Parts: sequence; C-alpha cells; structure tokens
Amino acid sequence: MTGSDDGEVRFRFPVLIGDIGGTNARFSIIDGETSGAGEPRIVKTADFAGVDEAIRAAVLDGAPRRPRTAILAVAAPIEGDEVRLTNCPWVIRPRRMLAELGLDDVVLLNDFEAQALAVAALGMDHMEKIGGGEPVANAARVVLGPGTGLGVAGLVHAFGGWVPVPGEGGHIDLGPRTRRDHEVFAHLETLDGRVSGEDILCGRGLTNLYRAIARAGGGEPALTAPSDITAAGLAGSDATAVETLEIFTTLLGRVAGDVALIFKARGGVYLSGGIAQKIVPALKAGNFRAAFEDKAPHNALMRSIPVHVVGHPLAALAGLAAYARTPSGFGVETAGRRWRT
Repeated sequence: MTGSDDGEVRFRFPVLIGDIGGTNARFSIIDGETSGAGEPRIVKTADFAGVDEAIRAAVLDGAPRRPRTAILAVAAPIEGDEVRLTNCPWVIRPRRMLAELGLDDVVLLNDFEAQALAVAALGMDHMEKIGGGEPVANAARVVLGPGTGLGVAGLVHAFGGWVPVPGEGGHIDLGPRTRRDHEVFAHLETLDGRVSGEDILCGRGLTNLYRAIARAGGGEPALTAPSDITAAGLAGSDATAVETLEIFTTLLGRVAGDVALIFKARGGVYLSGGIAQKIVPALKAGNFRAAFEDKAPHNALMRSIPVHVVGHPLAALAGLAAYARTPSGFGVETAGRRWRT
C-alpha cells in the first residue's frame, strides 16, 4: 500500500524521528532500513526558542552522520508551511528546516497519528489491560491519551496495512451528567464558555478539576501540580485529590467509550501517555470501565471491547521508527505534509 503524493513512499537515511509535544520533545536517529532507533534525546520545549534550535542542540551537534530525512510528529493540526503547536509557542517551518539543517526531506505527522502507528507496531507485551474481551484481528482501533493536551486518533486496517486517522478529538464538548458533575462543572475554568475534553482530561485539566472540586465544597485547593494531585489521589492522602481521580477516570471512560463507538473499535482502545501510565490503579478501580461500558443500547458491544494502557515509555518514537523503515506497511497520506529539496 502507499500513502504518498507521487507514488510509493521511500525515505533517505539516516532518518531523524521526533515526537514534539507541548512540554517535551523527543528525538532519535535511525541509520538504515534494518537499524533500530538510536539513543533518544529528550528536551523541554520551554528550554528552546524553536524546533530548529532543539534539533541542533539535542541531535546534530553530537551526531556522527547528518540525517537526510526528518519525520516529526507534532501536537498540532498540519496546515500550510507554518505549523503552530497547540500547547507550545513553537512554530515549525519545514522549508526553513530544509535550508538551515541540511535536510533533504521533512515529513510532519500529527502526534497521535504517531501513537496510532505505535499501537500497530508494538506487541502486547507493552500493553496493560483494563477489562473487556480480546481484540478482534484487523478491526478498527482507537488511541487517546491525556498529556499536555488530550490526543485522539483512529487506526483502520485497509488495503493490507494500517491507516492512522488523525484528528482533533481532544477538543470535543464534555458536559455534566450526574448531580455531582453539575456541582463541580459550575466551578471549572472554561474556554469561550464551553468545557472541552482537554479542559479536564490532561495535565492542566487535572488541576482545573481539582480546583473546581475544592471550590464546590466551599474550600480552596491545597495542591497545584498535576503530579502532586495524582500522587495524593492514589495514596488517599487528600480527599479532594481522591475525588479528582475518580471523576477524571470516569470522564475519561465516557470519552473513550464515545470514540470507541464512533469507530466501532472492536480491535481495542489504547490509552497512551504518561498520565495514563501513572494512574493505572485508578483506571482499574472500576469507575472507568463502568463509564466506558454505559452506552445503551450498545452496552454488550462495549463490554466486549478491550482497553489497554500503552506502557512503552517512547511509544510515538517506536511508531515513527516502524513507519520510517517500512512506510509501505502504513497508509500515511503525505500530500501537503512533505517538503523536499
């Protein structure tokens, strides 16, 4: 299968792969079609003015061979010759990268497109199951994950390979359902008067939810950092943090179930990113799965769909590496997302 703008996709090695999120950028170099990815380089986006500076400092200054191709997954919709990250001030300009970094070829993918590629490439030994039955071979899958934002992507098997379906599903509307939801939602900080999935189901969303729960009870929040909130919630040392995790996992279950219904994802739902990995005990507590399955009239279908937490620490890079080595195995459309000299 192909996904190119001019026939079968092929890349010139070495290939620089990169997963660029709102907080961290992760890079690695693949020397050839049969090579594994080299040692990952991880930097904070806040430490650099832009992606070019980060690549020079983290990769090029110490690389024995200059990469010819860059395949970068970015947390933003890819439109035009300037791509602005959604949760980071970086602006990616592929034409300037070609001119200033000595590259022949630049390909931009959505960050959760790379996570979808990882789900297709990784084995089940990197997955931790959160209920449901067994995945149906070659059935549709979905990937979502709370991180700096909320990423969502689909994965469809067609024409002999896997086709990732990127999108901006993290910005869907998210509304209250229970009486407690209504009490808490009244205190959430909103964007233009609405609550999106990303206003709750991400790092800053955890803090937003924690503050809202505290204020719904007439108090003030004691914690501010998402990592402190999740740690206190898992330890049971802060009642507000405990409820924050309960509501967070319930809402994540609702959204995951909605996306699974859209794709009829009998191949499974895959939760990626650091937050999901850190809160596995909360996800297994029961309310996530109950919310996921509560989709009448399709409860039976939902009970059969497995959910897995992706445990690989650099899943997106693993997905990009698989694509770089064997692009013909994936239906990735490169038209409008590939720049060459």
